[in-house]
Amino acid sequence: MNGWQQVTLDDVAIINPTESLKKGQLAKKIAMESIQPFTKNPSGFSLTEFNGGMKFRNGDTLVARITPCLENGKTSYIDVLDEGEIGFGSTEYIVLREKPQISDKQFLYYFSISPIFRDVAILSMTGSSGRQRVQTDVVRQHLFELPSIEEQKAIAAVLSSLDDKIDLLHRQNKTLETMAETLFRQWFVEEAEDWKDGILGDVIELIYGKALKEDLRTGSGYPVVGSSGTVGHHAEYLVEGPGIVIGRKGTLGKVTYLFENFFPIDTTYYIKSKINSAGMLYECFLLKTLSFENSDSAVPGLNRDIALSEEIKIPPQNLIEEFNDICAGFFSKMKVNINQIRTLENLRDILLPKLMSSEVRVEV
Repeated sequence: MNGWQQVTLDDVAIINPTESLKKGQLAKKIAMESIQPFTKNPSGFSLTEFNGGMKFRNGDTLVARITPCLENGKTSYIDVLDEGEIGFGSTEYIVLREKPQISDKQFLYYFSISPIFRDVAILSMTGSSGRQRVQTDVVRQHLFELPSIEEQKAIAAVLSSLDDKIDLLHRQNKTLETMAETLFRQWFVEEAEDWKDGILGDVIELIYGKALKEDLRTGSGYPVVGSSGTVGHHAEYLVEGPGIVIGRKGTLGKVTYLFENFFPIDTTYYIKSKINSAGMLYECFLLKTLSFENSDSAVPGLNRDIALSEEIKIPPQNLIEEFNDICAGFFSKMKVNINQIRTLENLRDILLPKLMSSEVRVEV
């Protein structure tokens, strides 16, 4: 016997707790797109007038209840609010809050991303195709096995230590990228001299990505890259890395840099350099400084000919090479960090179901 108790979610969590925000009041909003699949903390928030939605505080867990967000793992632990501050977000969230002395807030987050909870939630979904939602009452009354509050905290401490290291590496990479971007702006924007006039098409080619059905985007293989970033993996790749993808349909103009071989889908363009720029770091930051707008009238999108006609200044080749040499060190460290992040994520994902099912126990 593992000593764990059979409880309902209602026994151990406050579900959709009642909070108060006045209509029109400015508050932090965490949109669904700010919650990344199986990523503990939201990627950001906006300060927005409250006009409805689910309300929450720090320490609460947000679980997407609508398809395909739930299946994709959109679940987040909230830690971006001040003490006593109330935030809000989509009506398509289920909010989970700890019950003092009964459950641990960090444990509830990990429980909610584990198969033990997710399988029940996904099976409970009803509604028309494409708009199915979790039946909260089914999940609320389902029987789960949960450990004591002390063991909950011990389990959460193990998993949190991995997520904290992952978050630190992500922040290191953001700092390294910001350093490179700052150098680019100083050299190629603020200190630009009397360089010759040109267009973006003098520097790069934009090549259409290739359609790939969603059922071929498996959990392993090479990254499949859409306009919003990585959207899956595939057994084969289309482009050798390092490379750059830019959003063509959907998230227009978003620039994604890939270290490894990848498969860009048809909502994107991928880049070929015309100036043989090592690692295409100059091209990456050049694209990040340009503002691309919707240029297709019938269907919103980024028109290739219009994008390539964007006017730019052409810097000396030796300056581009010096920039690439300096930033190569930044990006080399970023690549090491990305590999370490993957190792830690794999370890966390292996441990999570074992800890939540008592197959692996931690010392209390």
